[in-house]
Amino acid sequence: MTRLLIALFLGLFSLPAGAEQWLLHNGRIATLDSAATMAEAILIDGDTISAVGDGLSLRAQASPQARAVDLGGRLVIPGLIDSHMHAIRAGLTFAQEVSWTDVPSLEEALVRMADVAARRPLDAWIVVPGGWNAQQFREKRLPTQAEIETAAGGRPVYVQMSYAGVLLSQRGFALLGLAQESDLPGAARFERDPQGQITGWILGDLAAVVALYDRLPKPSLDEAKRGTRAFFSELHRYGVTGVSDPGGHNLALHQYAAVQELARDGALTMRVRYALCAPRAGSELSDFQALTQNLPMQSGDDWLRFNGLGECVTWGLYNNDQPHAEQLAQFEELALWAARSGLGLTIHWNNEASVHHLLDLFARIRQQIDYAPLRWSIAHIHDAKPETLLRMKDLQLGWLMQNRLYFAAPAFLANYETARLAQMPPLAKAQRMGLHVGGGTDADRVMSYNPFVALRWMLDGRTLSGLETRAQDERPTREEALRIWTQGSAWFSHEEARRGVLKPGALADLAALSGDFFTLPVEEMADLRAELTMVGGRIVHAAGDLAPLVSQ
Repeated sequence: MTRLLIALFLGLFSLPAGAEQWLLHNGRIATLDSAATMAEAILIDGDTISAVGDGLSLRAQASPQARAVDLGGRLVIPGLIDSHMHAIRAGLTFAQEVSWTDVPSLEEALVRMADVAARRPLDAWIVVPGGWNAQQFREKRLPTQAEIETAAGGRPVYVQMSYAGVLLSQRGFALLGLAQESDLPGAARFERDPQGQITGWILGDLAAVVALYDRLPKPSLDEAKRGTRAFFSELHRYGVTGVSDPGGHNLALHQYAAVQELARDGALTMRVRYALCAPRAGSELSDFQALTQNLPMQSGDDWLRFNGLGECVTWGLYNNDQPHAEQLAQFEELALWAARSGLGLTIHWNNEASVHHLLDLFARIRQQIDYAPLRWSIAHIHDAKPETLLRMKDLQLGWLMQNRLYFAAPAFLANYETARLAQMPPLAKAQRMGLHVGGGTDADRVMSYNPFVALRWMLDGRTLSGLETRAQDERPTREEALRIWTQGSAWFSHEEARRGVLKPGALADLAALSGDFFTLPVEEMADLRAELTMVGGRIVHAAGDLAPLVSQ
């Protein structure tokens, strides 16, 4: 814990702001200011926007040394902010993993695995960490053990399917010492074919899958730093300029060191807002008190900042739809301390059917202390009803919303009546009632980190299998959806005035897109990419005819 506190304070060192001036012109600048102004050019001084307007006026304001970029008519939006992504954990191993995000076929996924394997030593693990679904493949099926062994060329292979199962190669079974079911963690079990033979798949719950992943070799600090930079570079291809990391029970305290050291060295390209998860069951309050004794809320700078507690605040209320009185009392005690200490708080809760336990608890806490200025939030509740969201609004709670239903299996959705599906979730009602909503993905093990997949689902309500889950009157407009993913997400870190909007005085975080978000057919939205991404006035990604800007 002492090492963590030292690492946390490393994040207090600021990345020097650039001194350059940029003039981006001949574009369509969606400022997302209060008037939804569309401009033609934007002037950037250092890390801050100094002016937005027409090209001629801004050219007159610019210095002779200003670097001009012709946007070629591209739409520019505020940088996207994922309000609930396990980005710190994802970055630790990203450089050594195979991403199946957005891969359209199993054949191509296996080719991608083979390409990575060919560049790795024979004893190196080939790992697919999640973020994919069999429904995204044209073949509409899962890979087999024989297929991954062929693709990996004899290397050990681990393929994770969300938190439902893991496929291992035979060498993977041997290296992890999984000869019989008694060797498996928790509720895990071998999948067997009709003849009783082990298929290579291990099925289990979240705890079992996490325990299996934890048996894989751990990256060194240098590998973790390299992976973190690679993951952030990947996100920049989608116009993502900021993430809020909610912590998580499978992110150990010492694993924050990679992002903290990158911040210390001025090597971050992503704005990261992070929470701390309770490290040990049974001592949550004392552990948080020790961790935050010299770590006040909002410690850090514009690149890396502490944003409170989450998502596992107390272990008794984590993924527990039937909490008992003692577990509720433990959370209440800790939440009251957090409120009095001025700490942010976000809690993970999946199901509408049981969320009343949590809302009743917040109602009792609010009778004792006003936590509204701290902008507390609940993440998920994928099947939330309008009355639940209205109660959250009354309780001064925000909602961190992700597109989990996009990946939901048809069999799961079949359990809901048509009328419920038409409001899953009621995004338009949430907007009208003034509930604070942040957009996110919950990537990278559960879902894709592609924000445009999430935005498309917000607009058309269609799942990966093609089922409509939200009626037209519960779909936000394109501008509303974009605001949720920019200013909406920024609100939860108290930054909506400086992030998620392109106006004078705001941070120069933006993305120039490959197509027009506001006009292209909604079915093409998931294919959008950023062709220019800037964070704090620095170019962190460029593609197409703008690619030479990266090396300048």
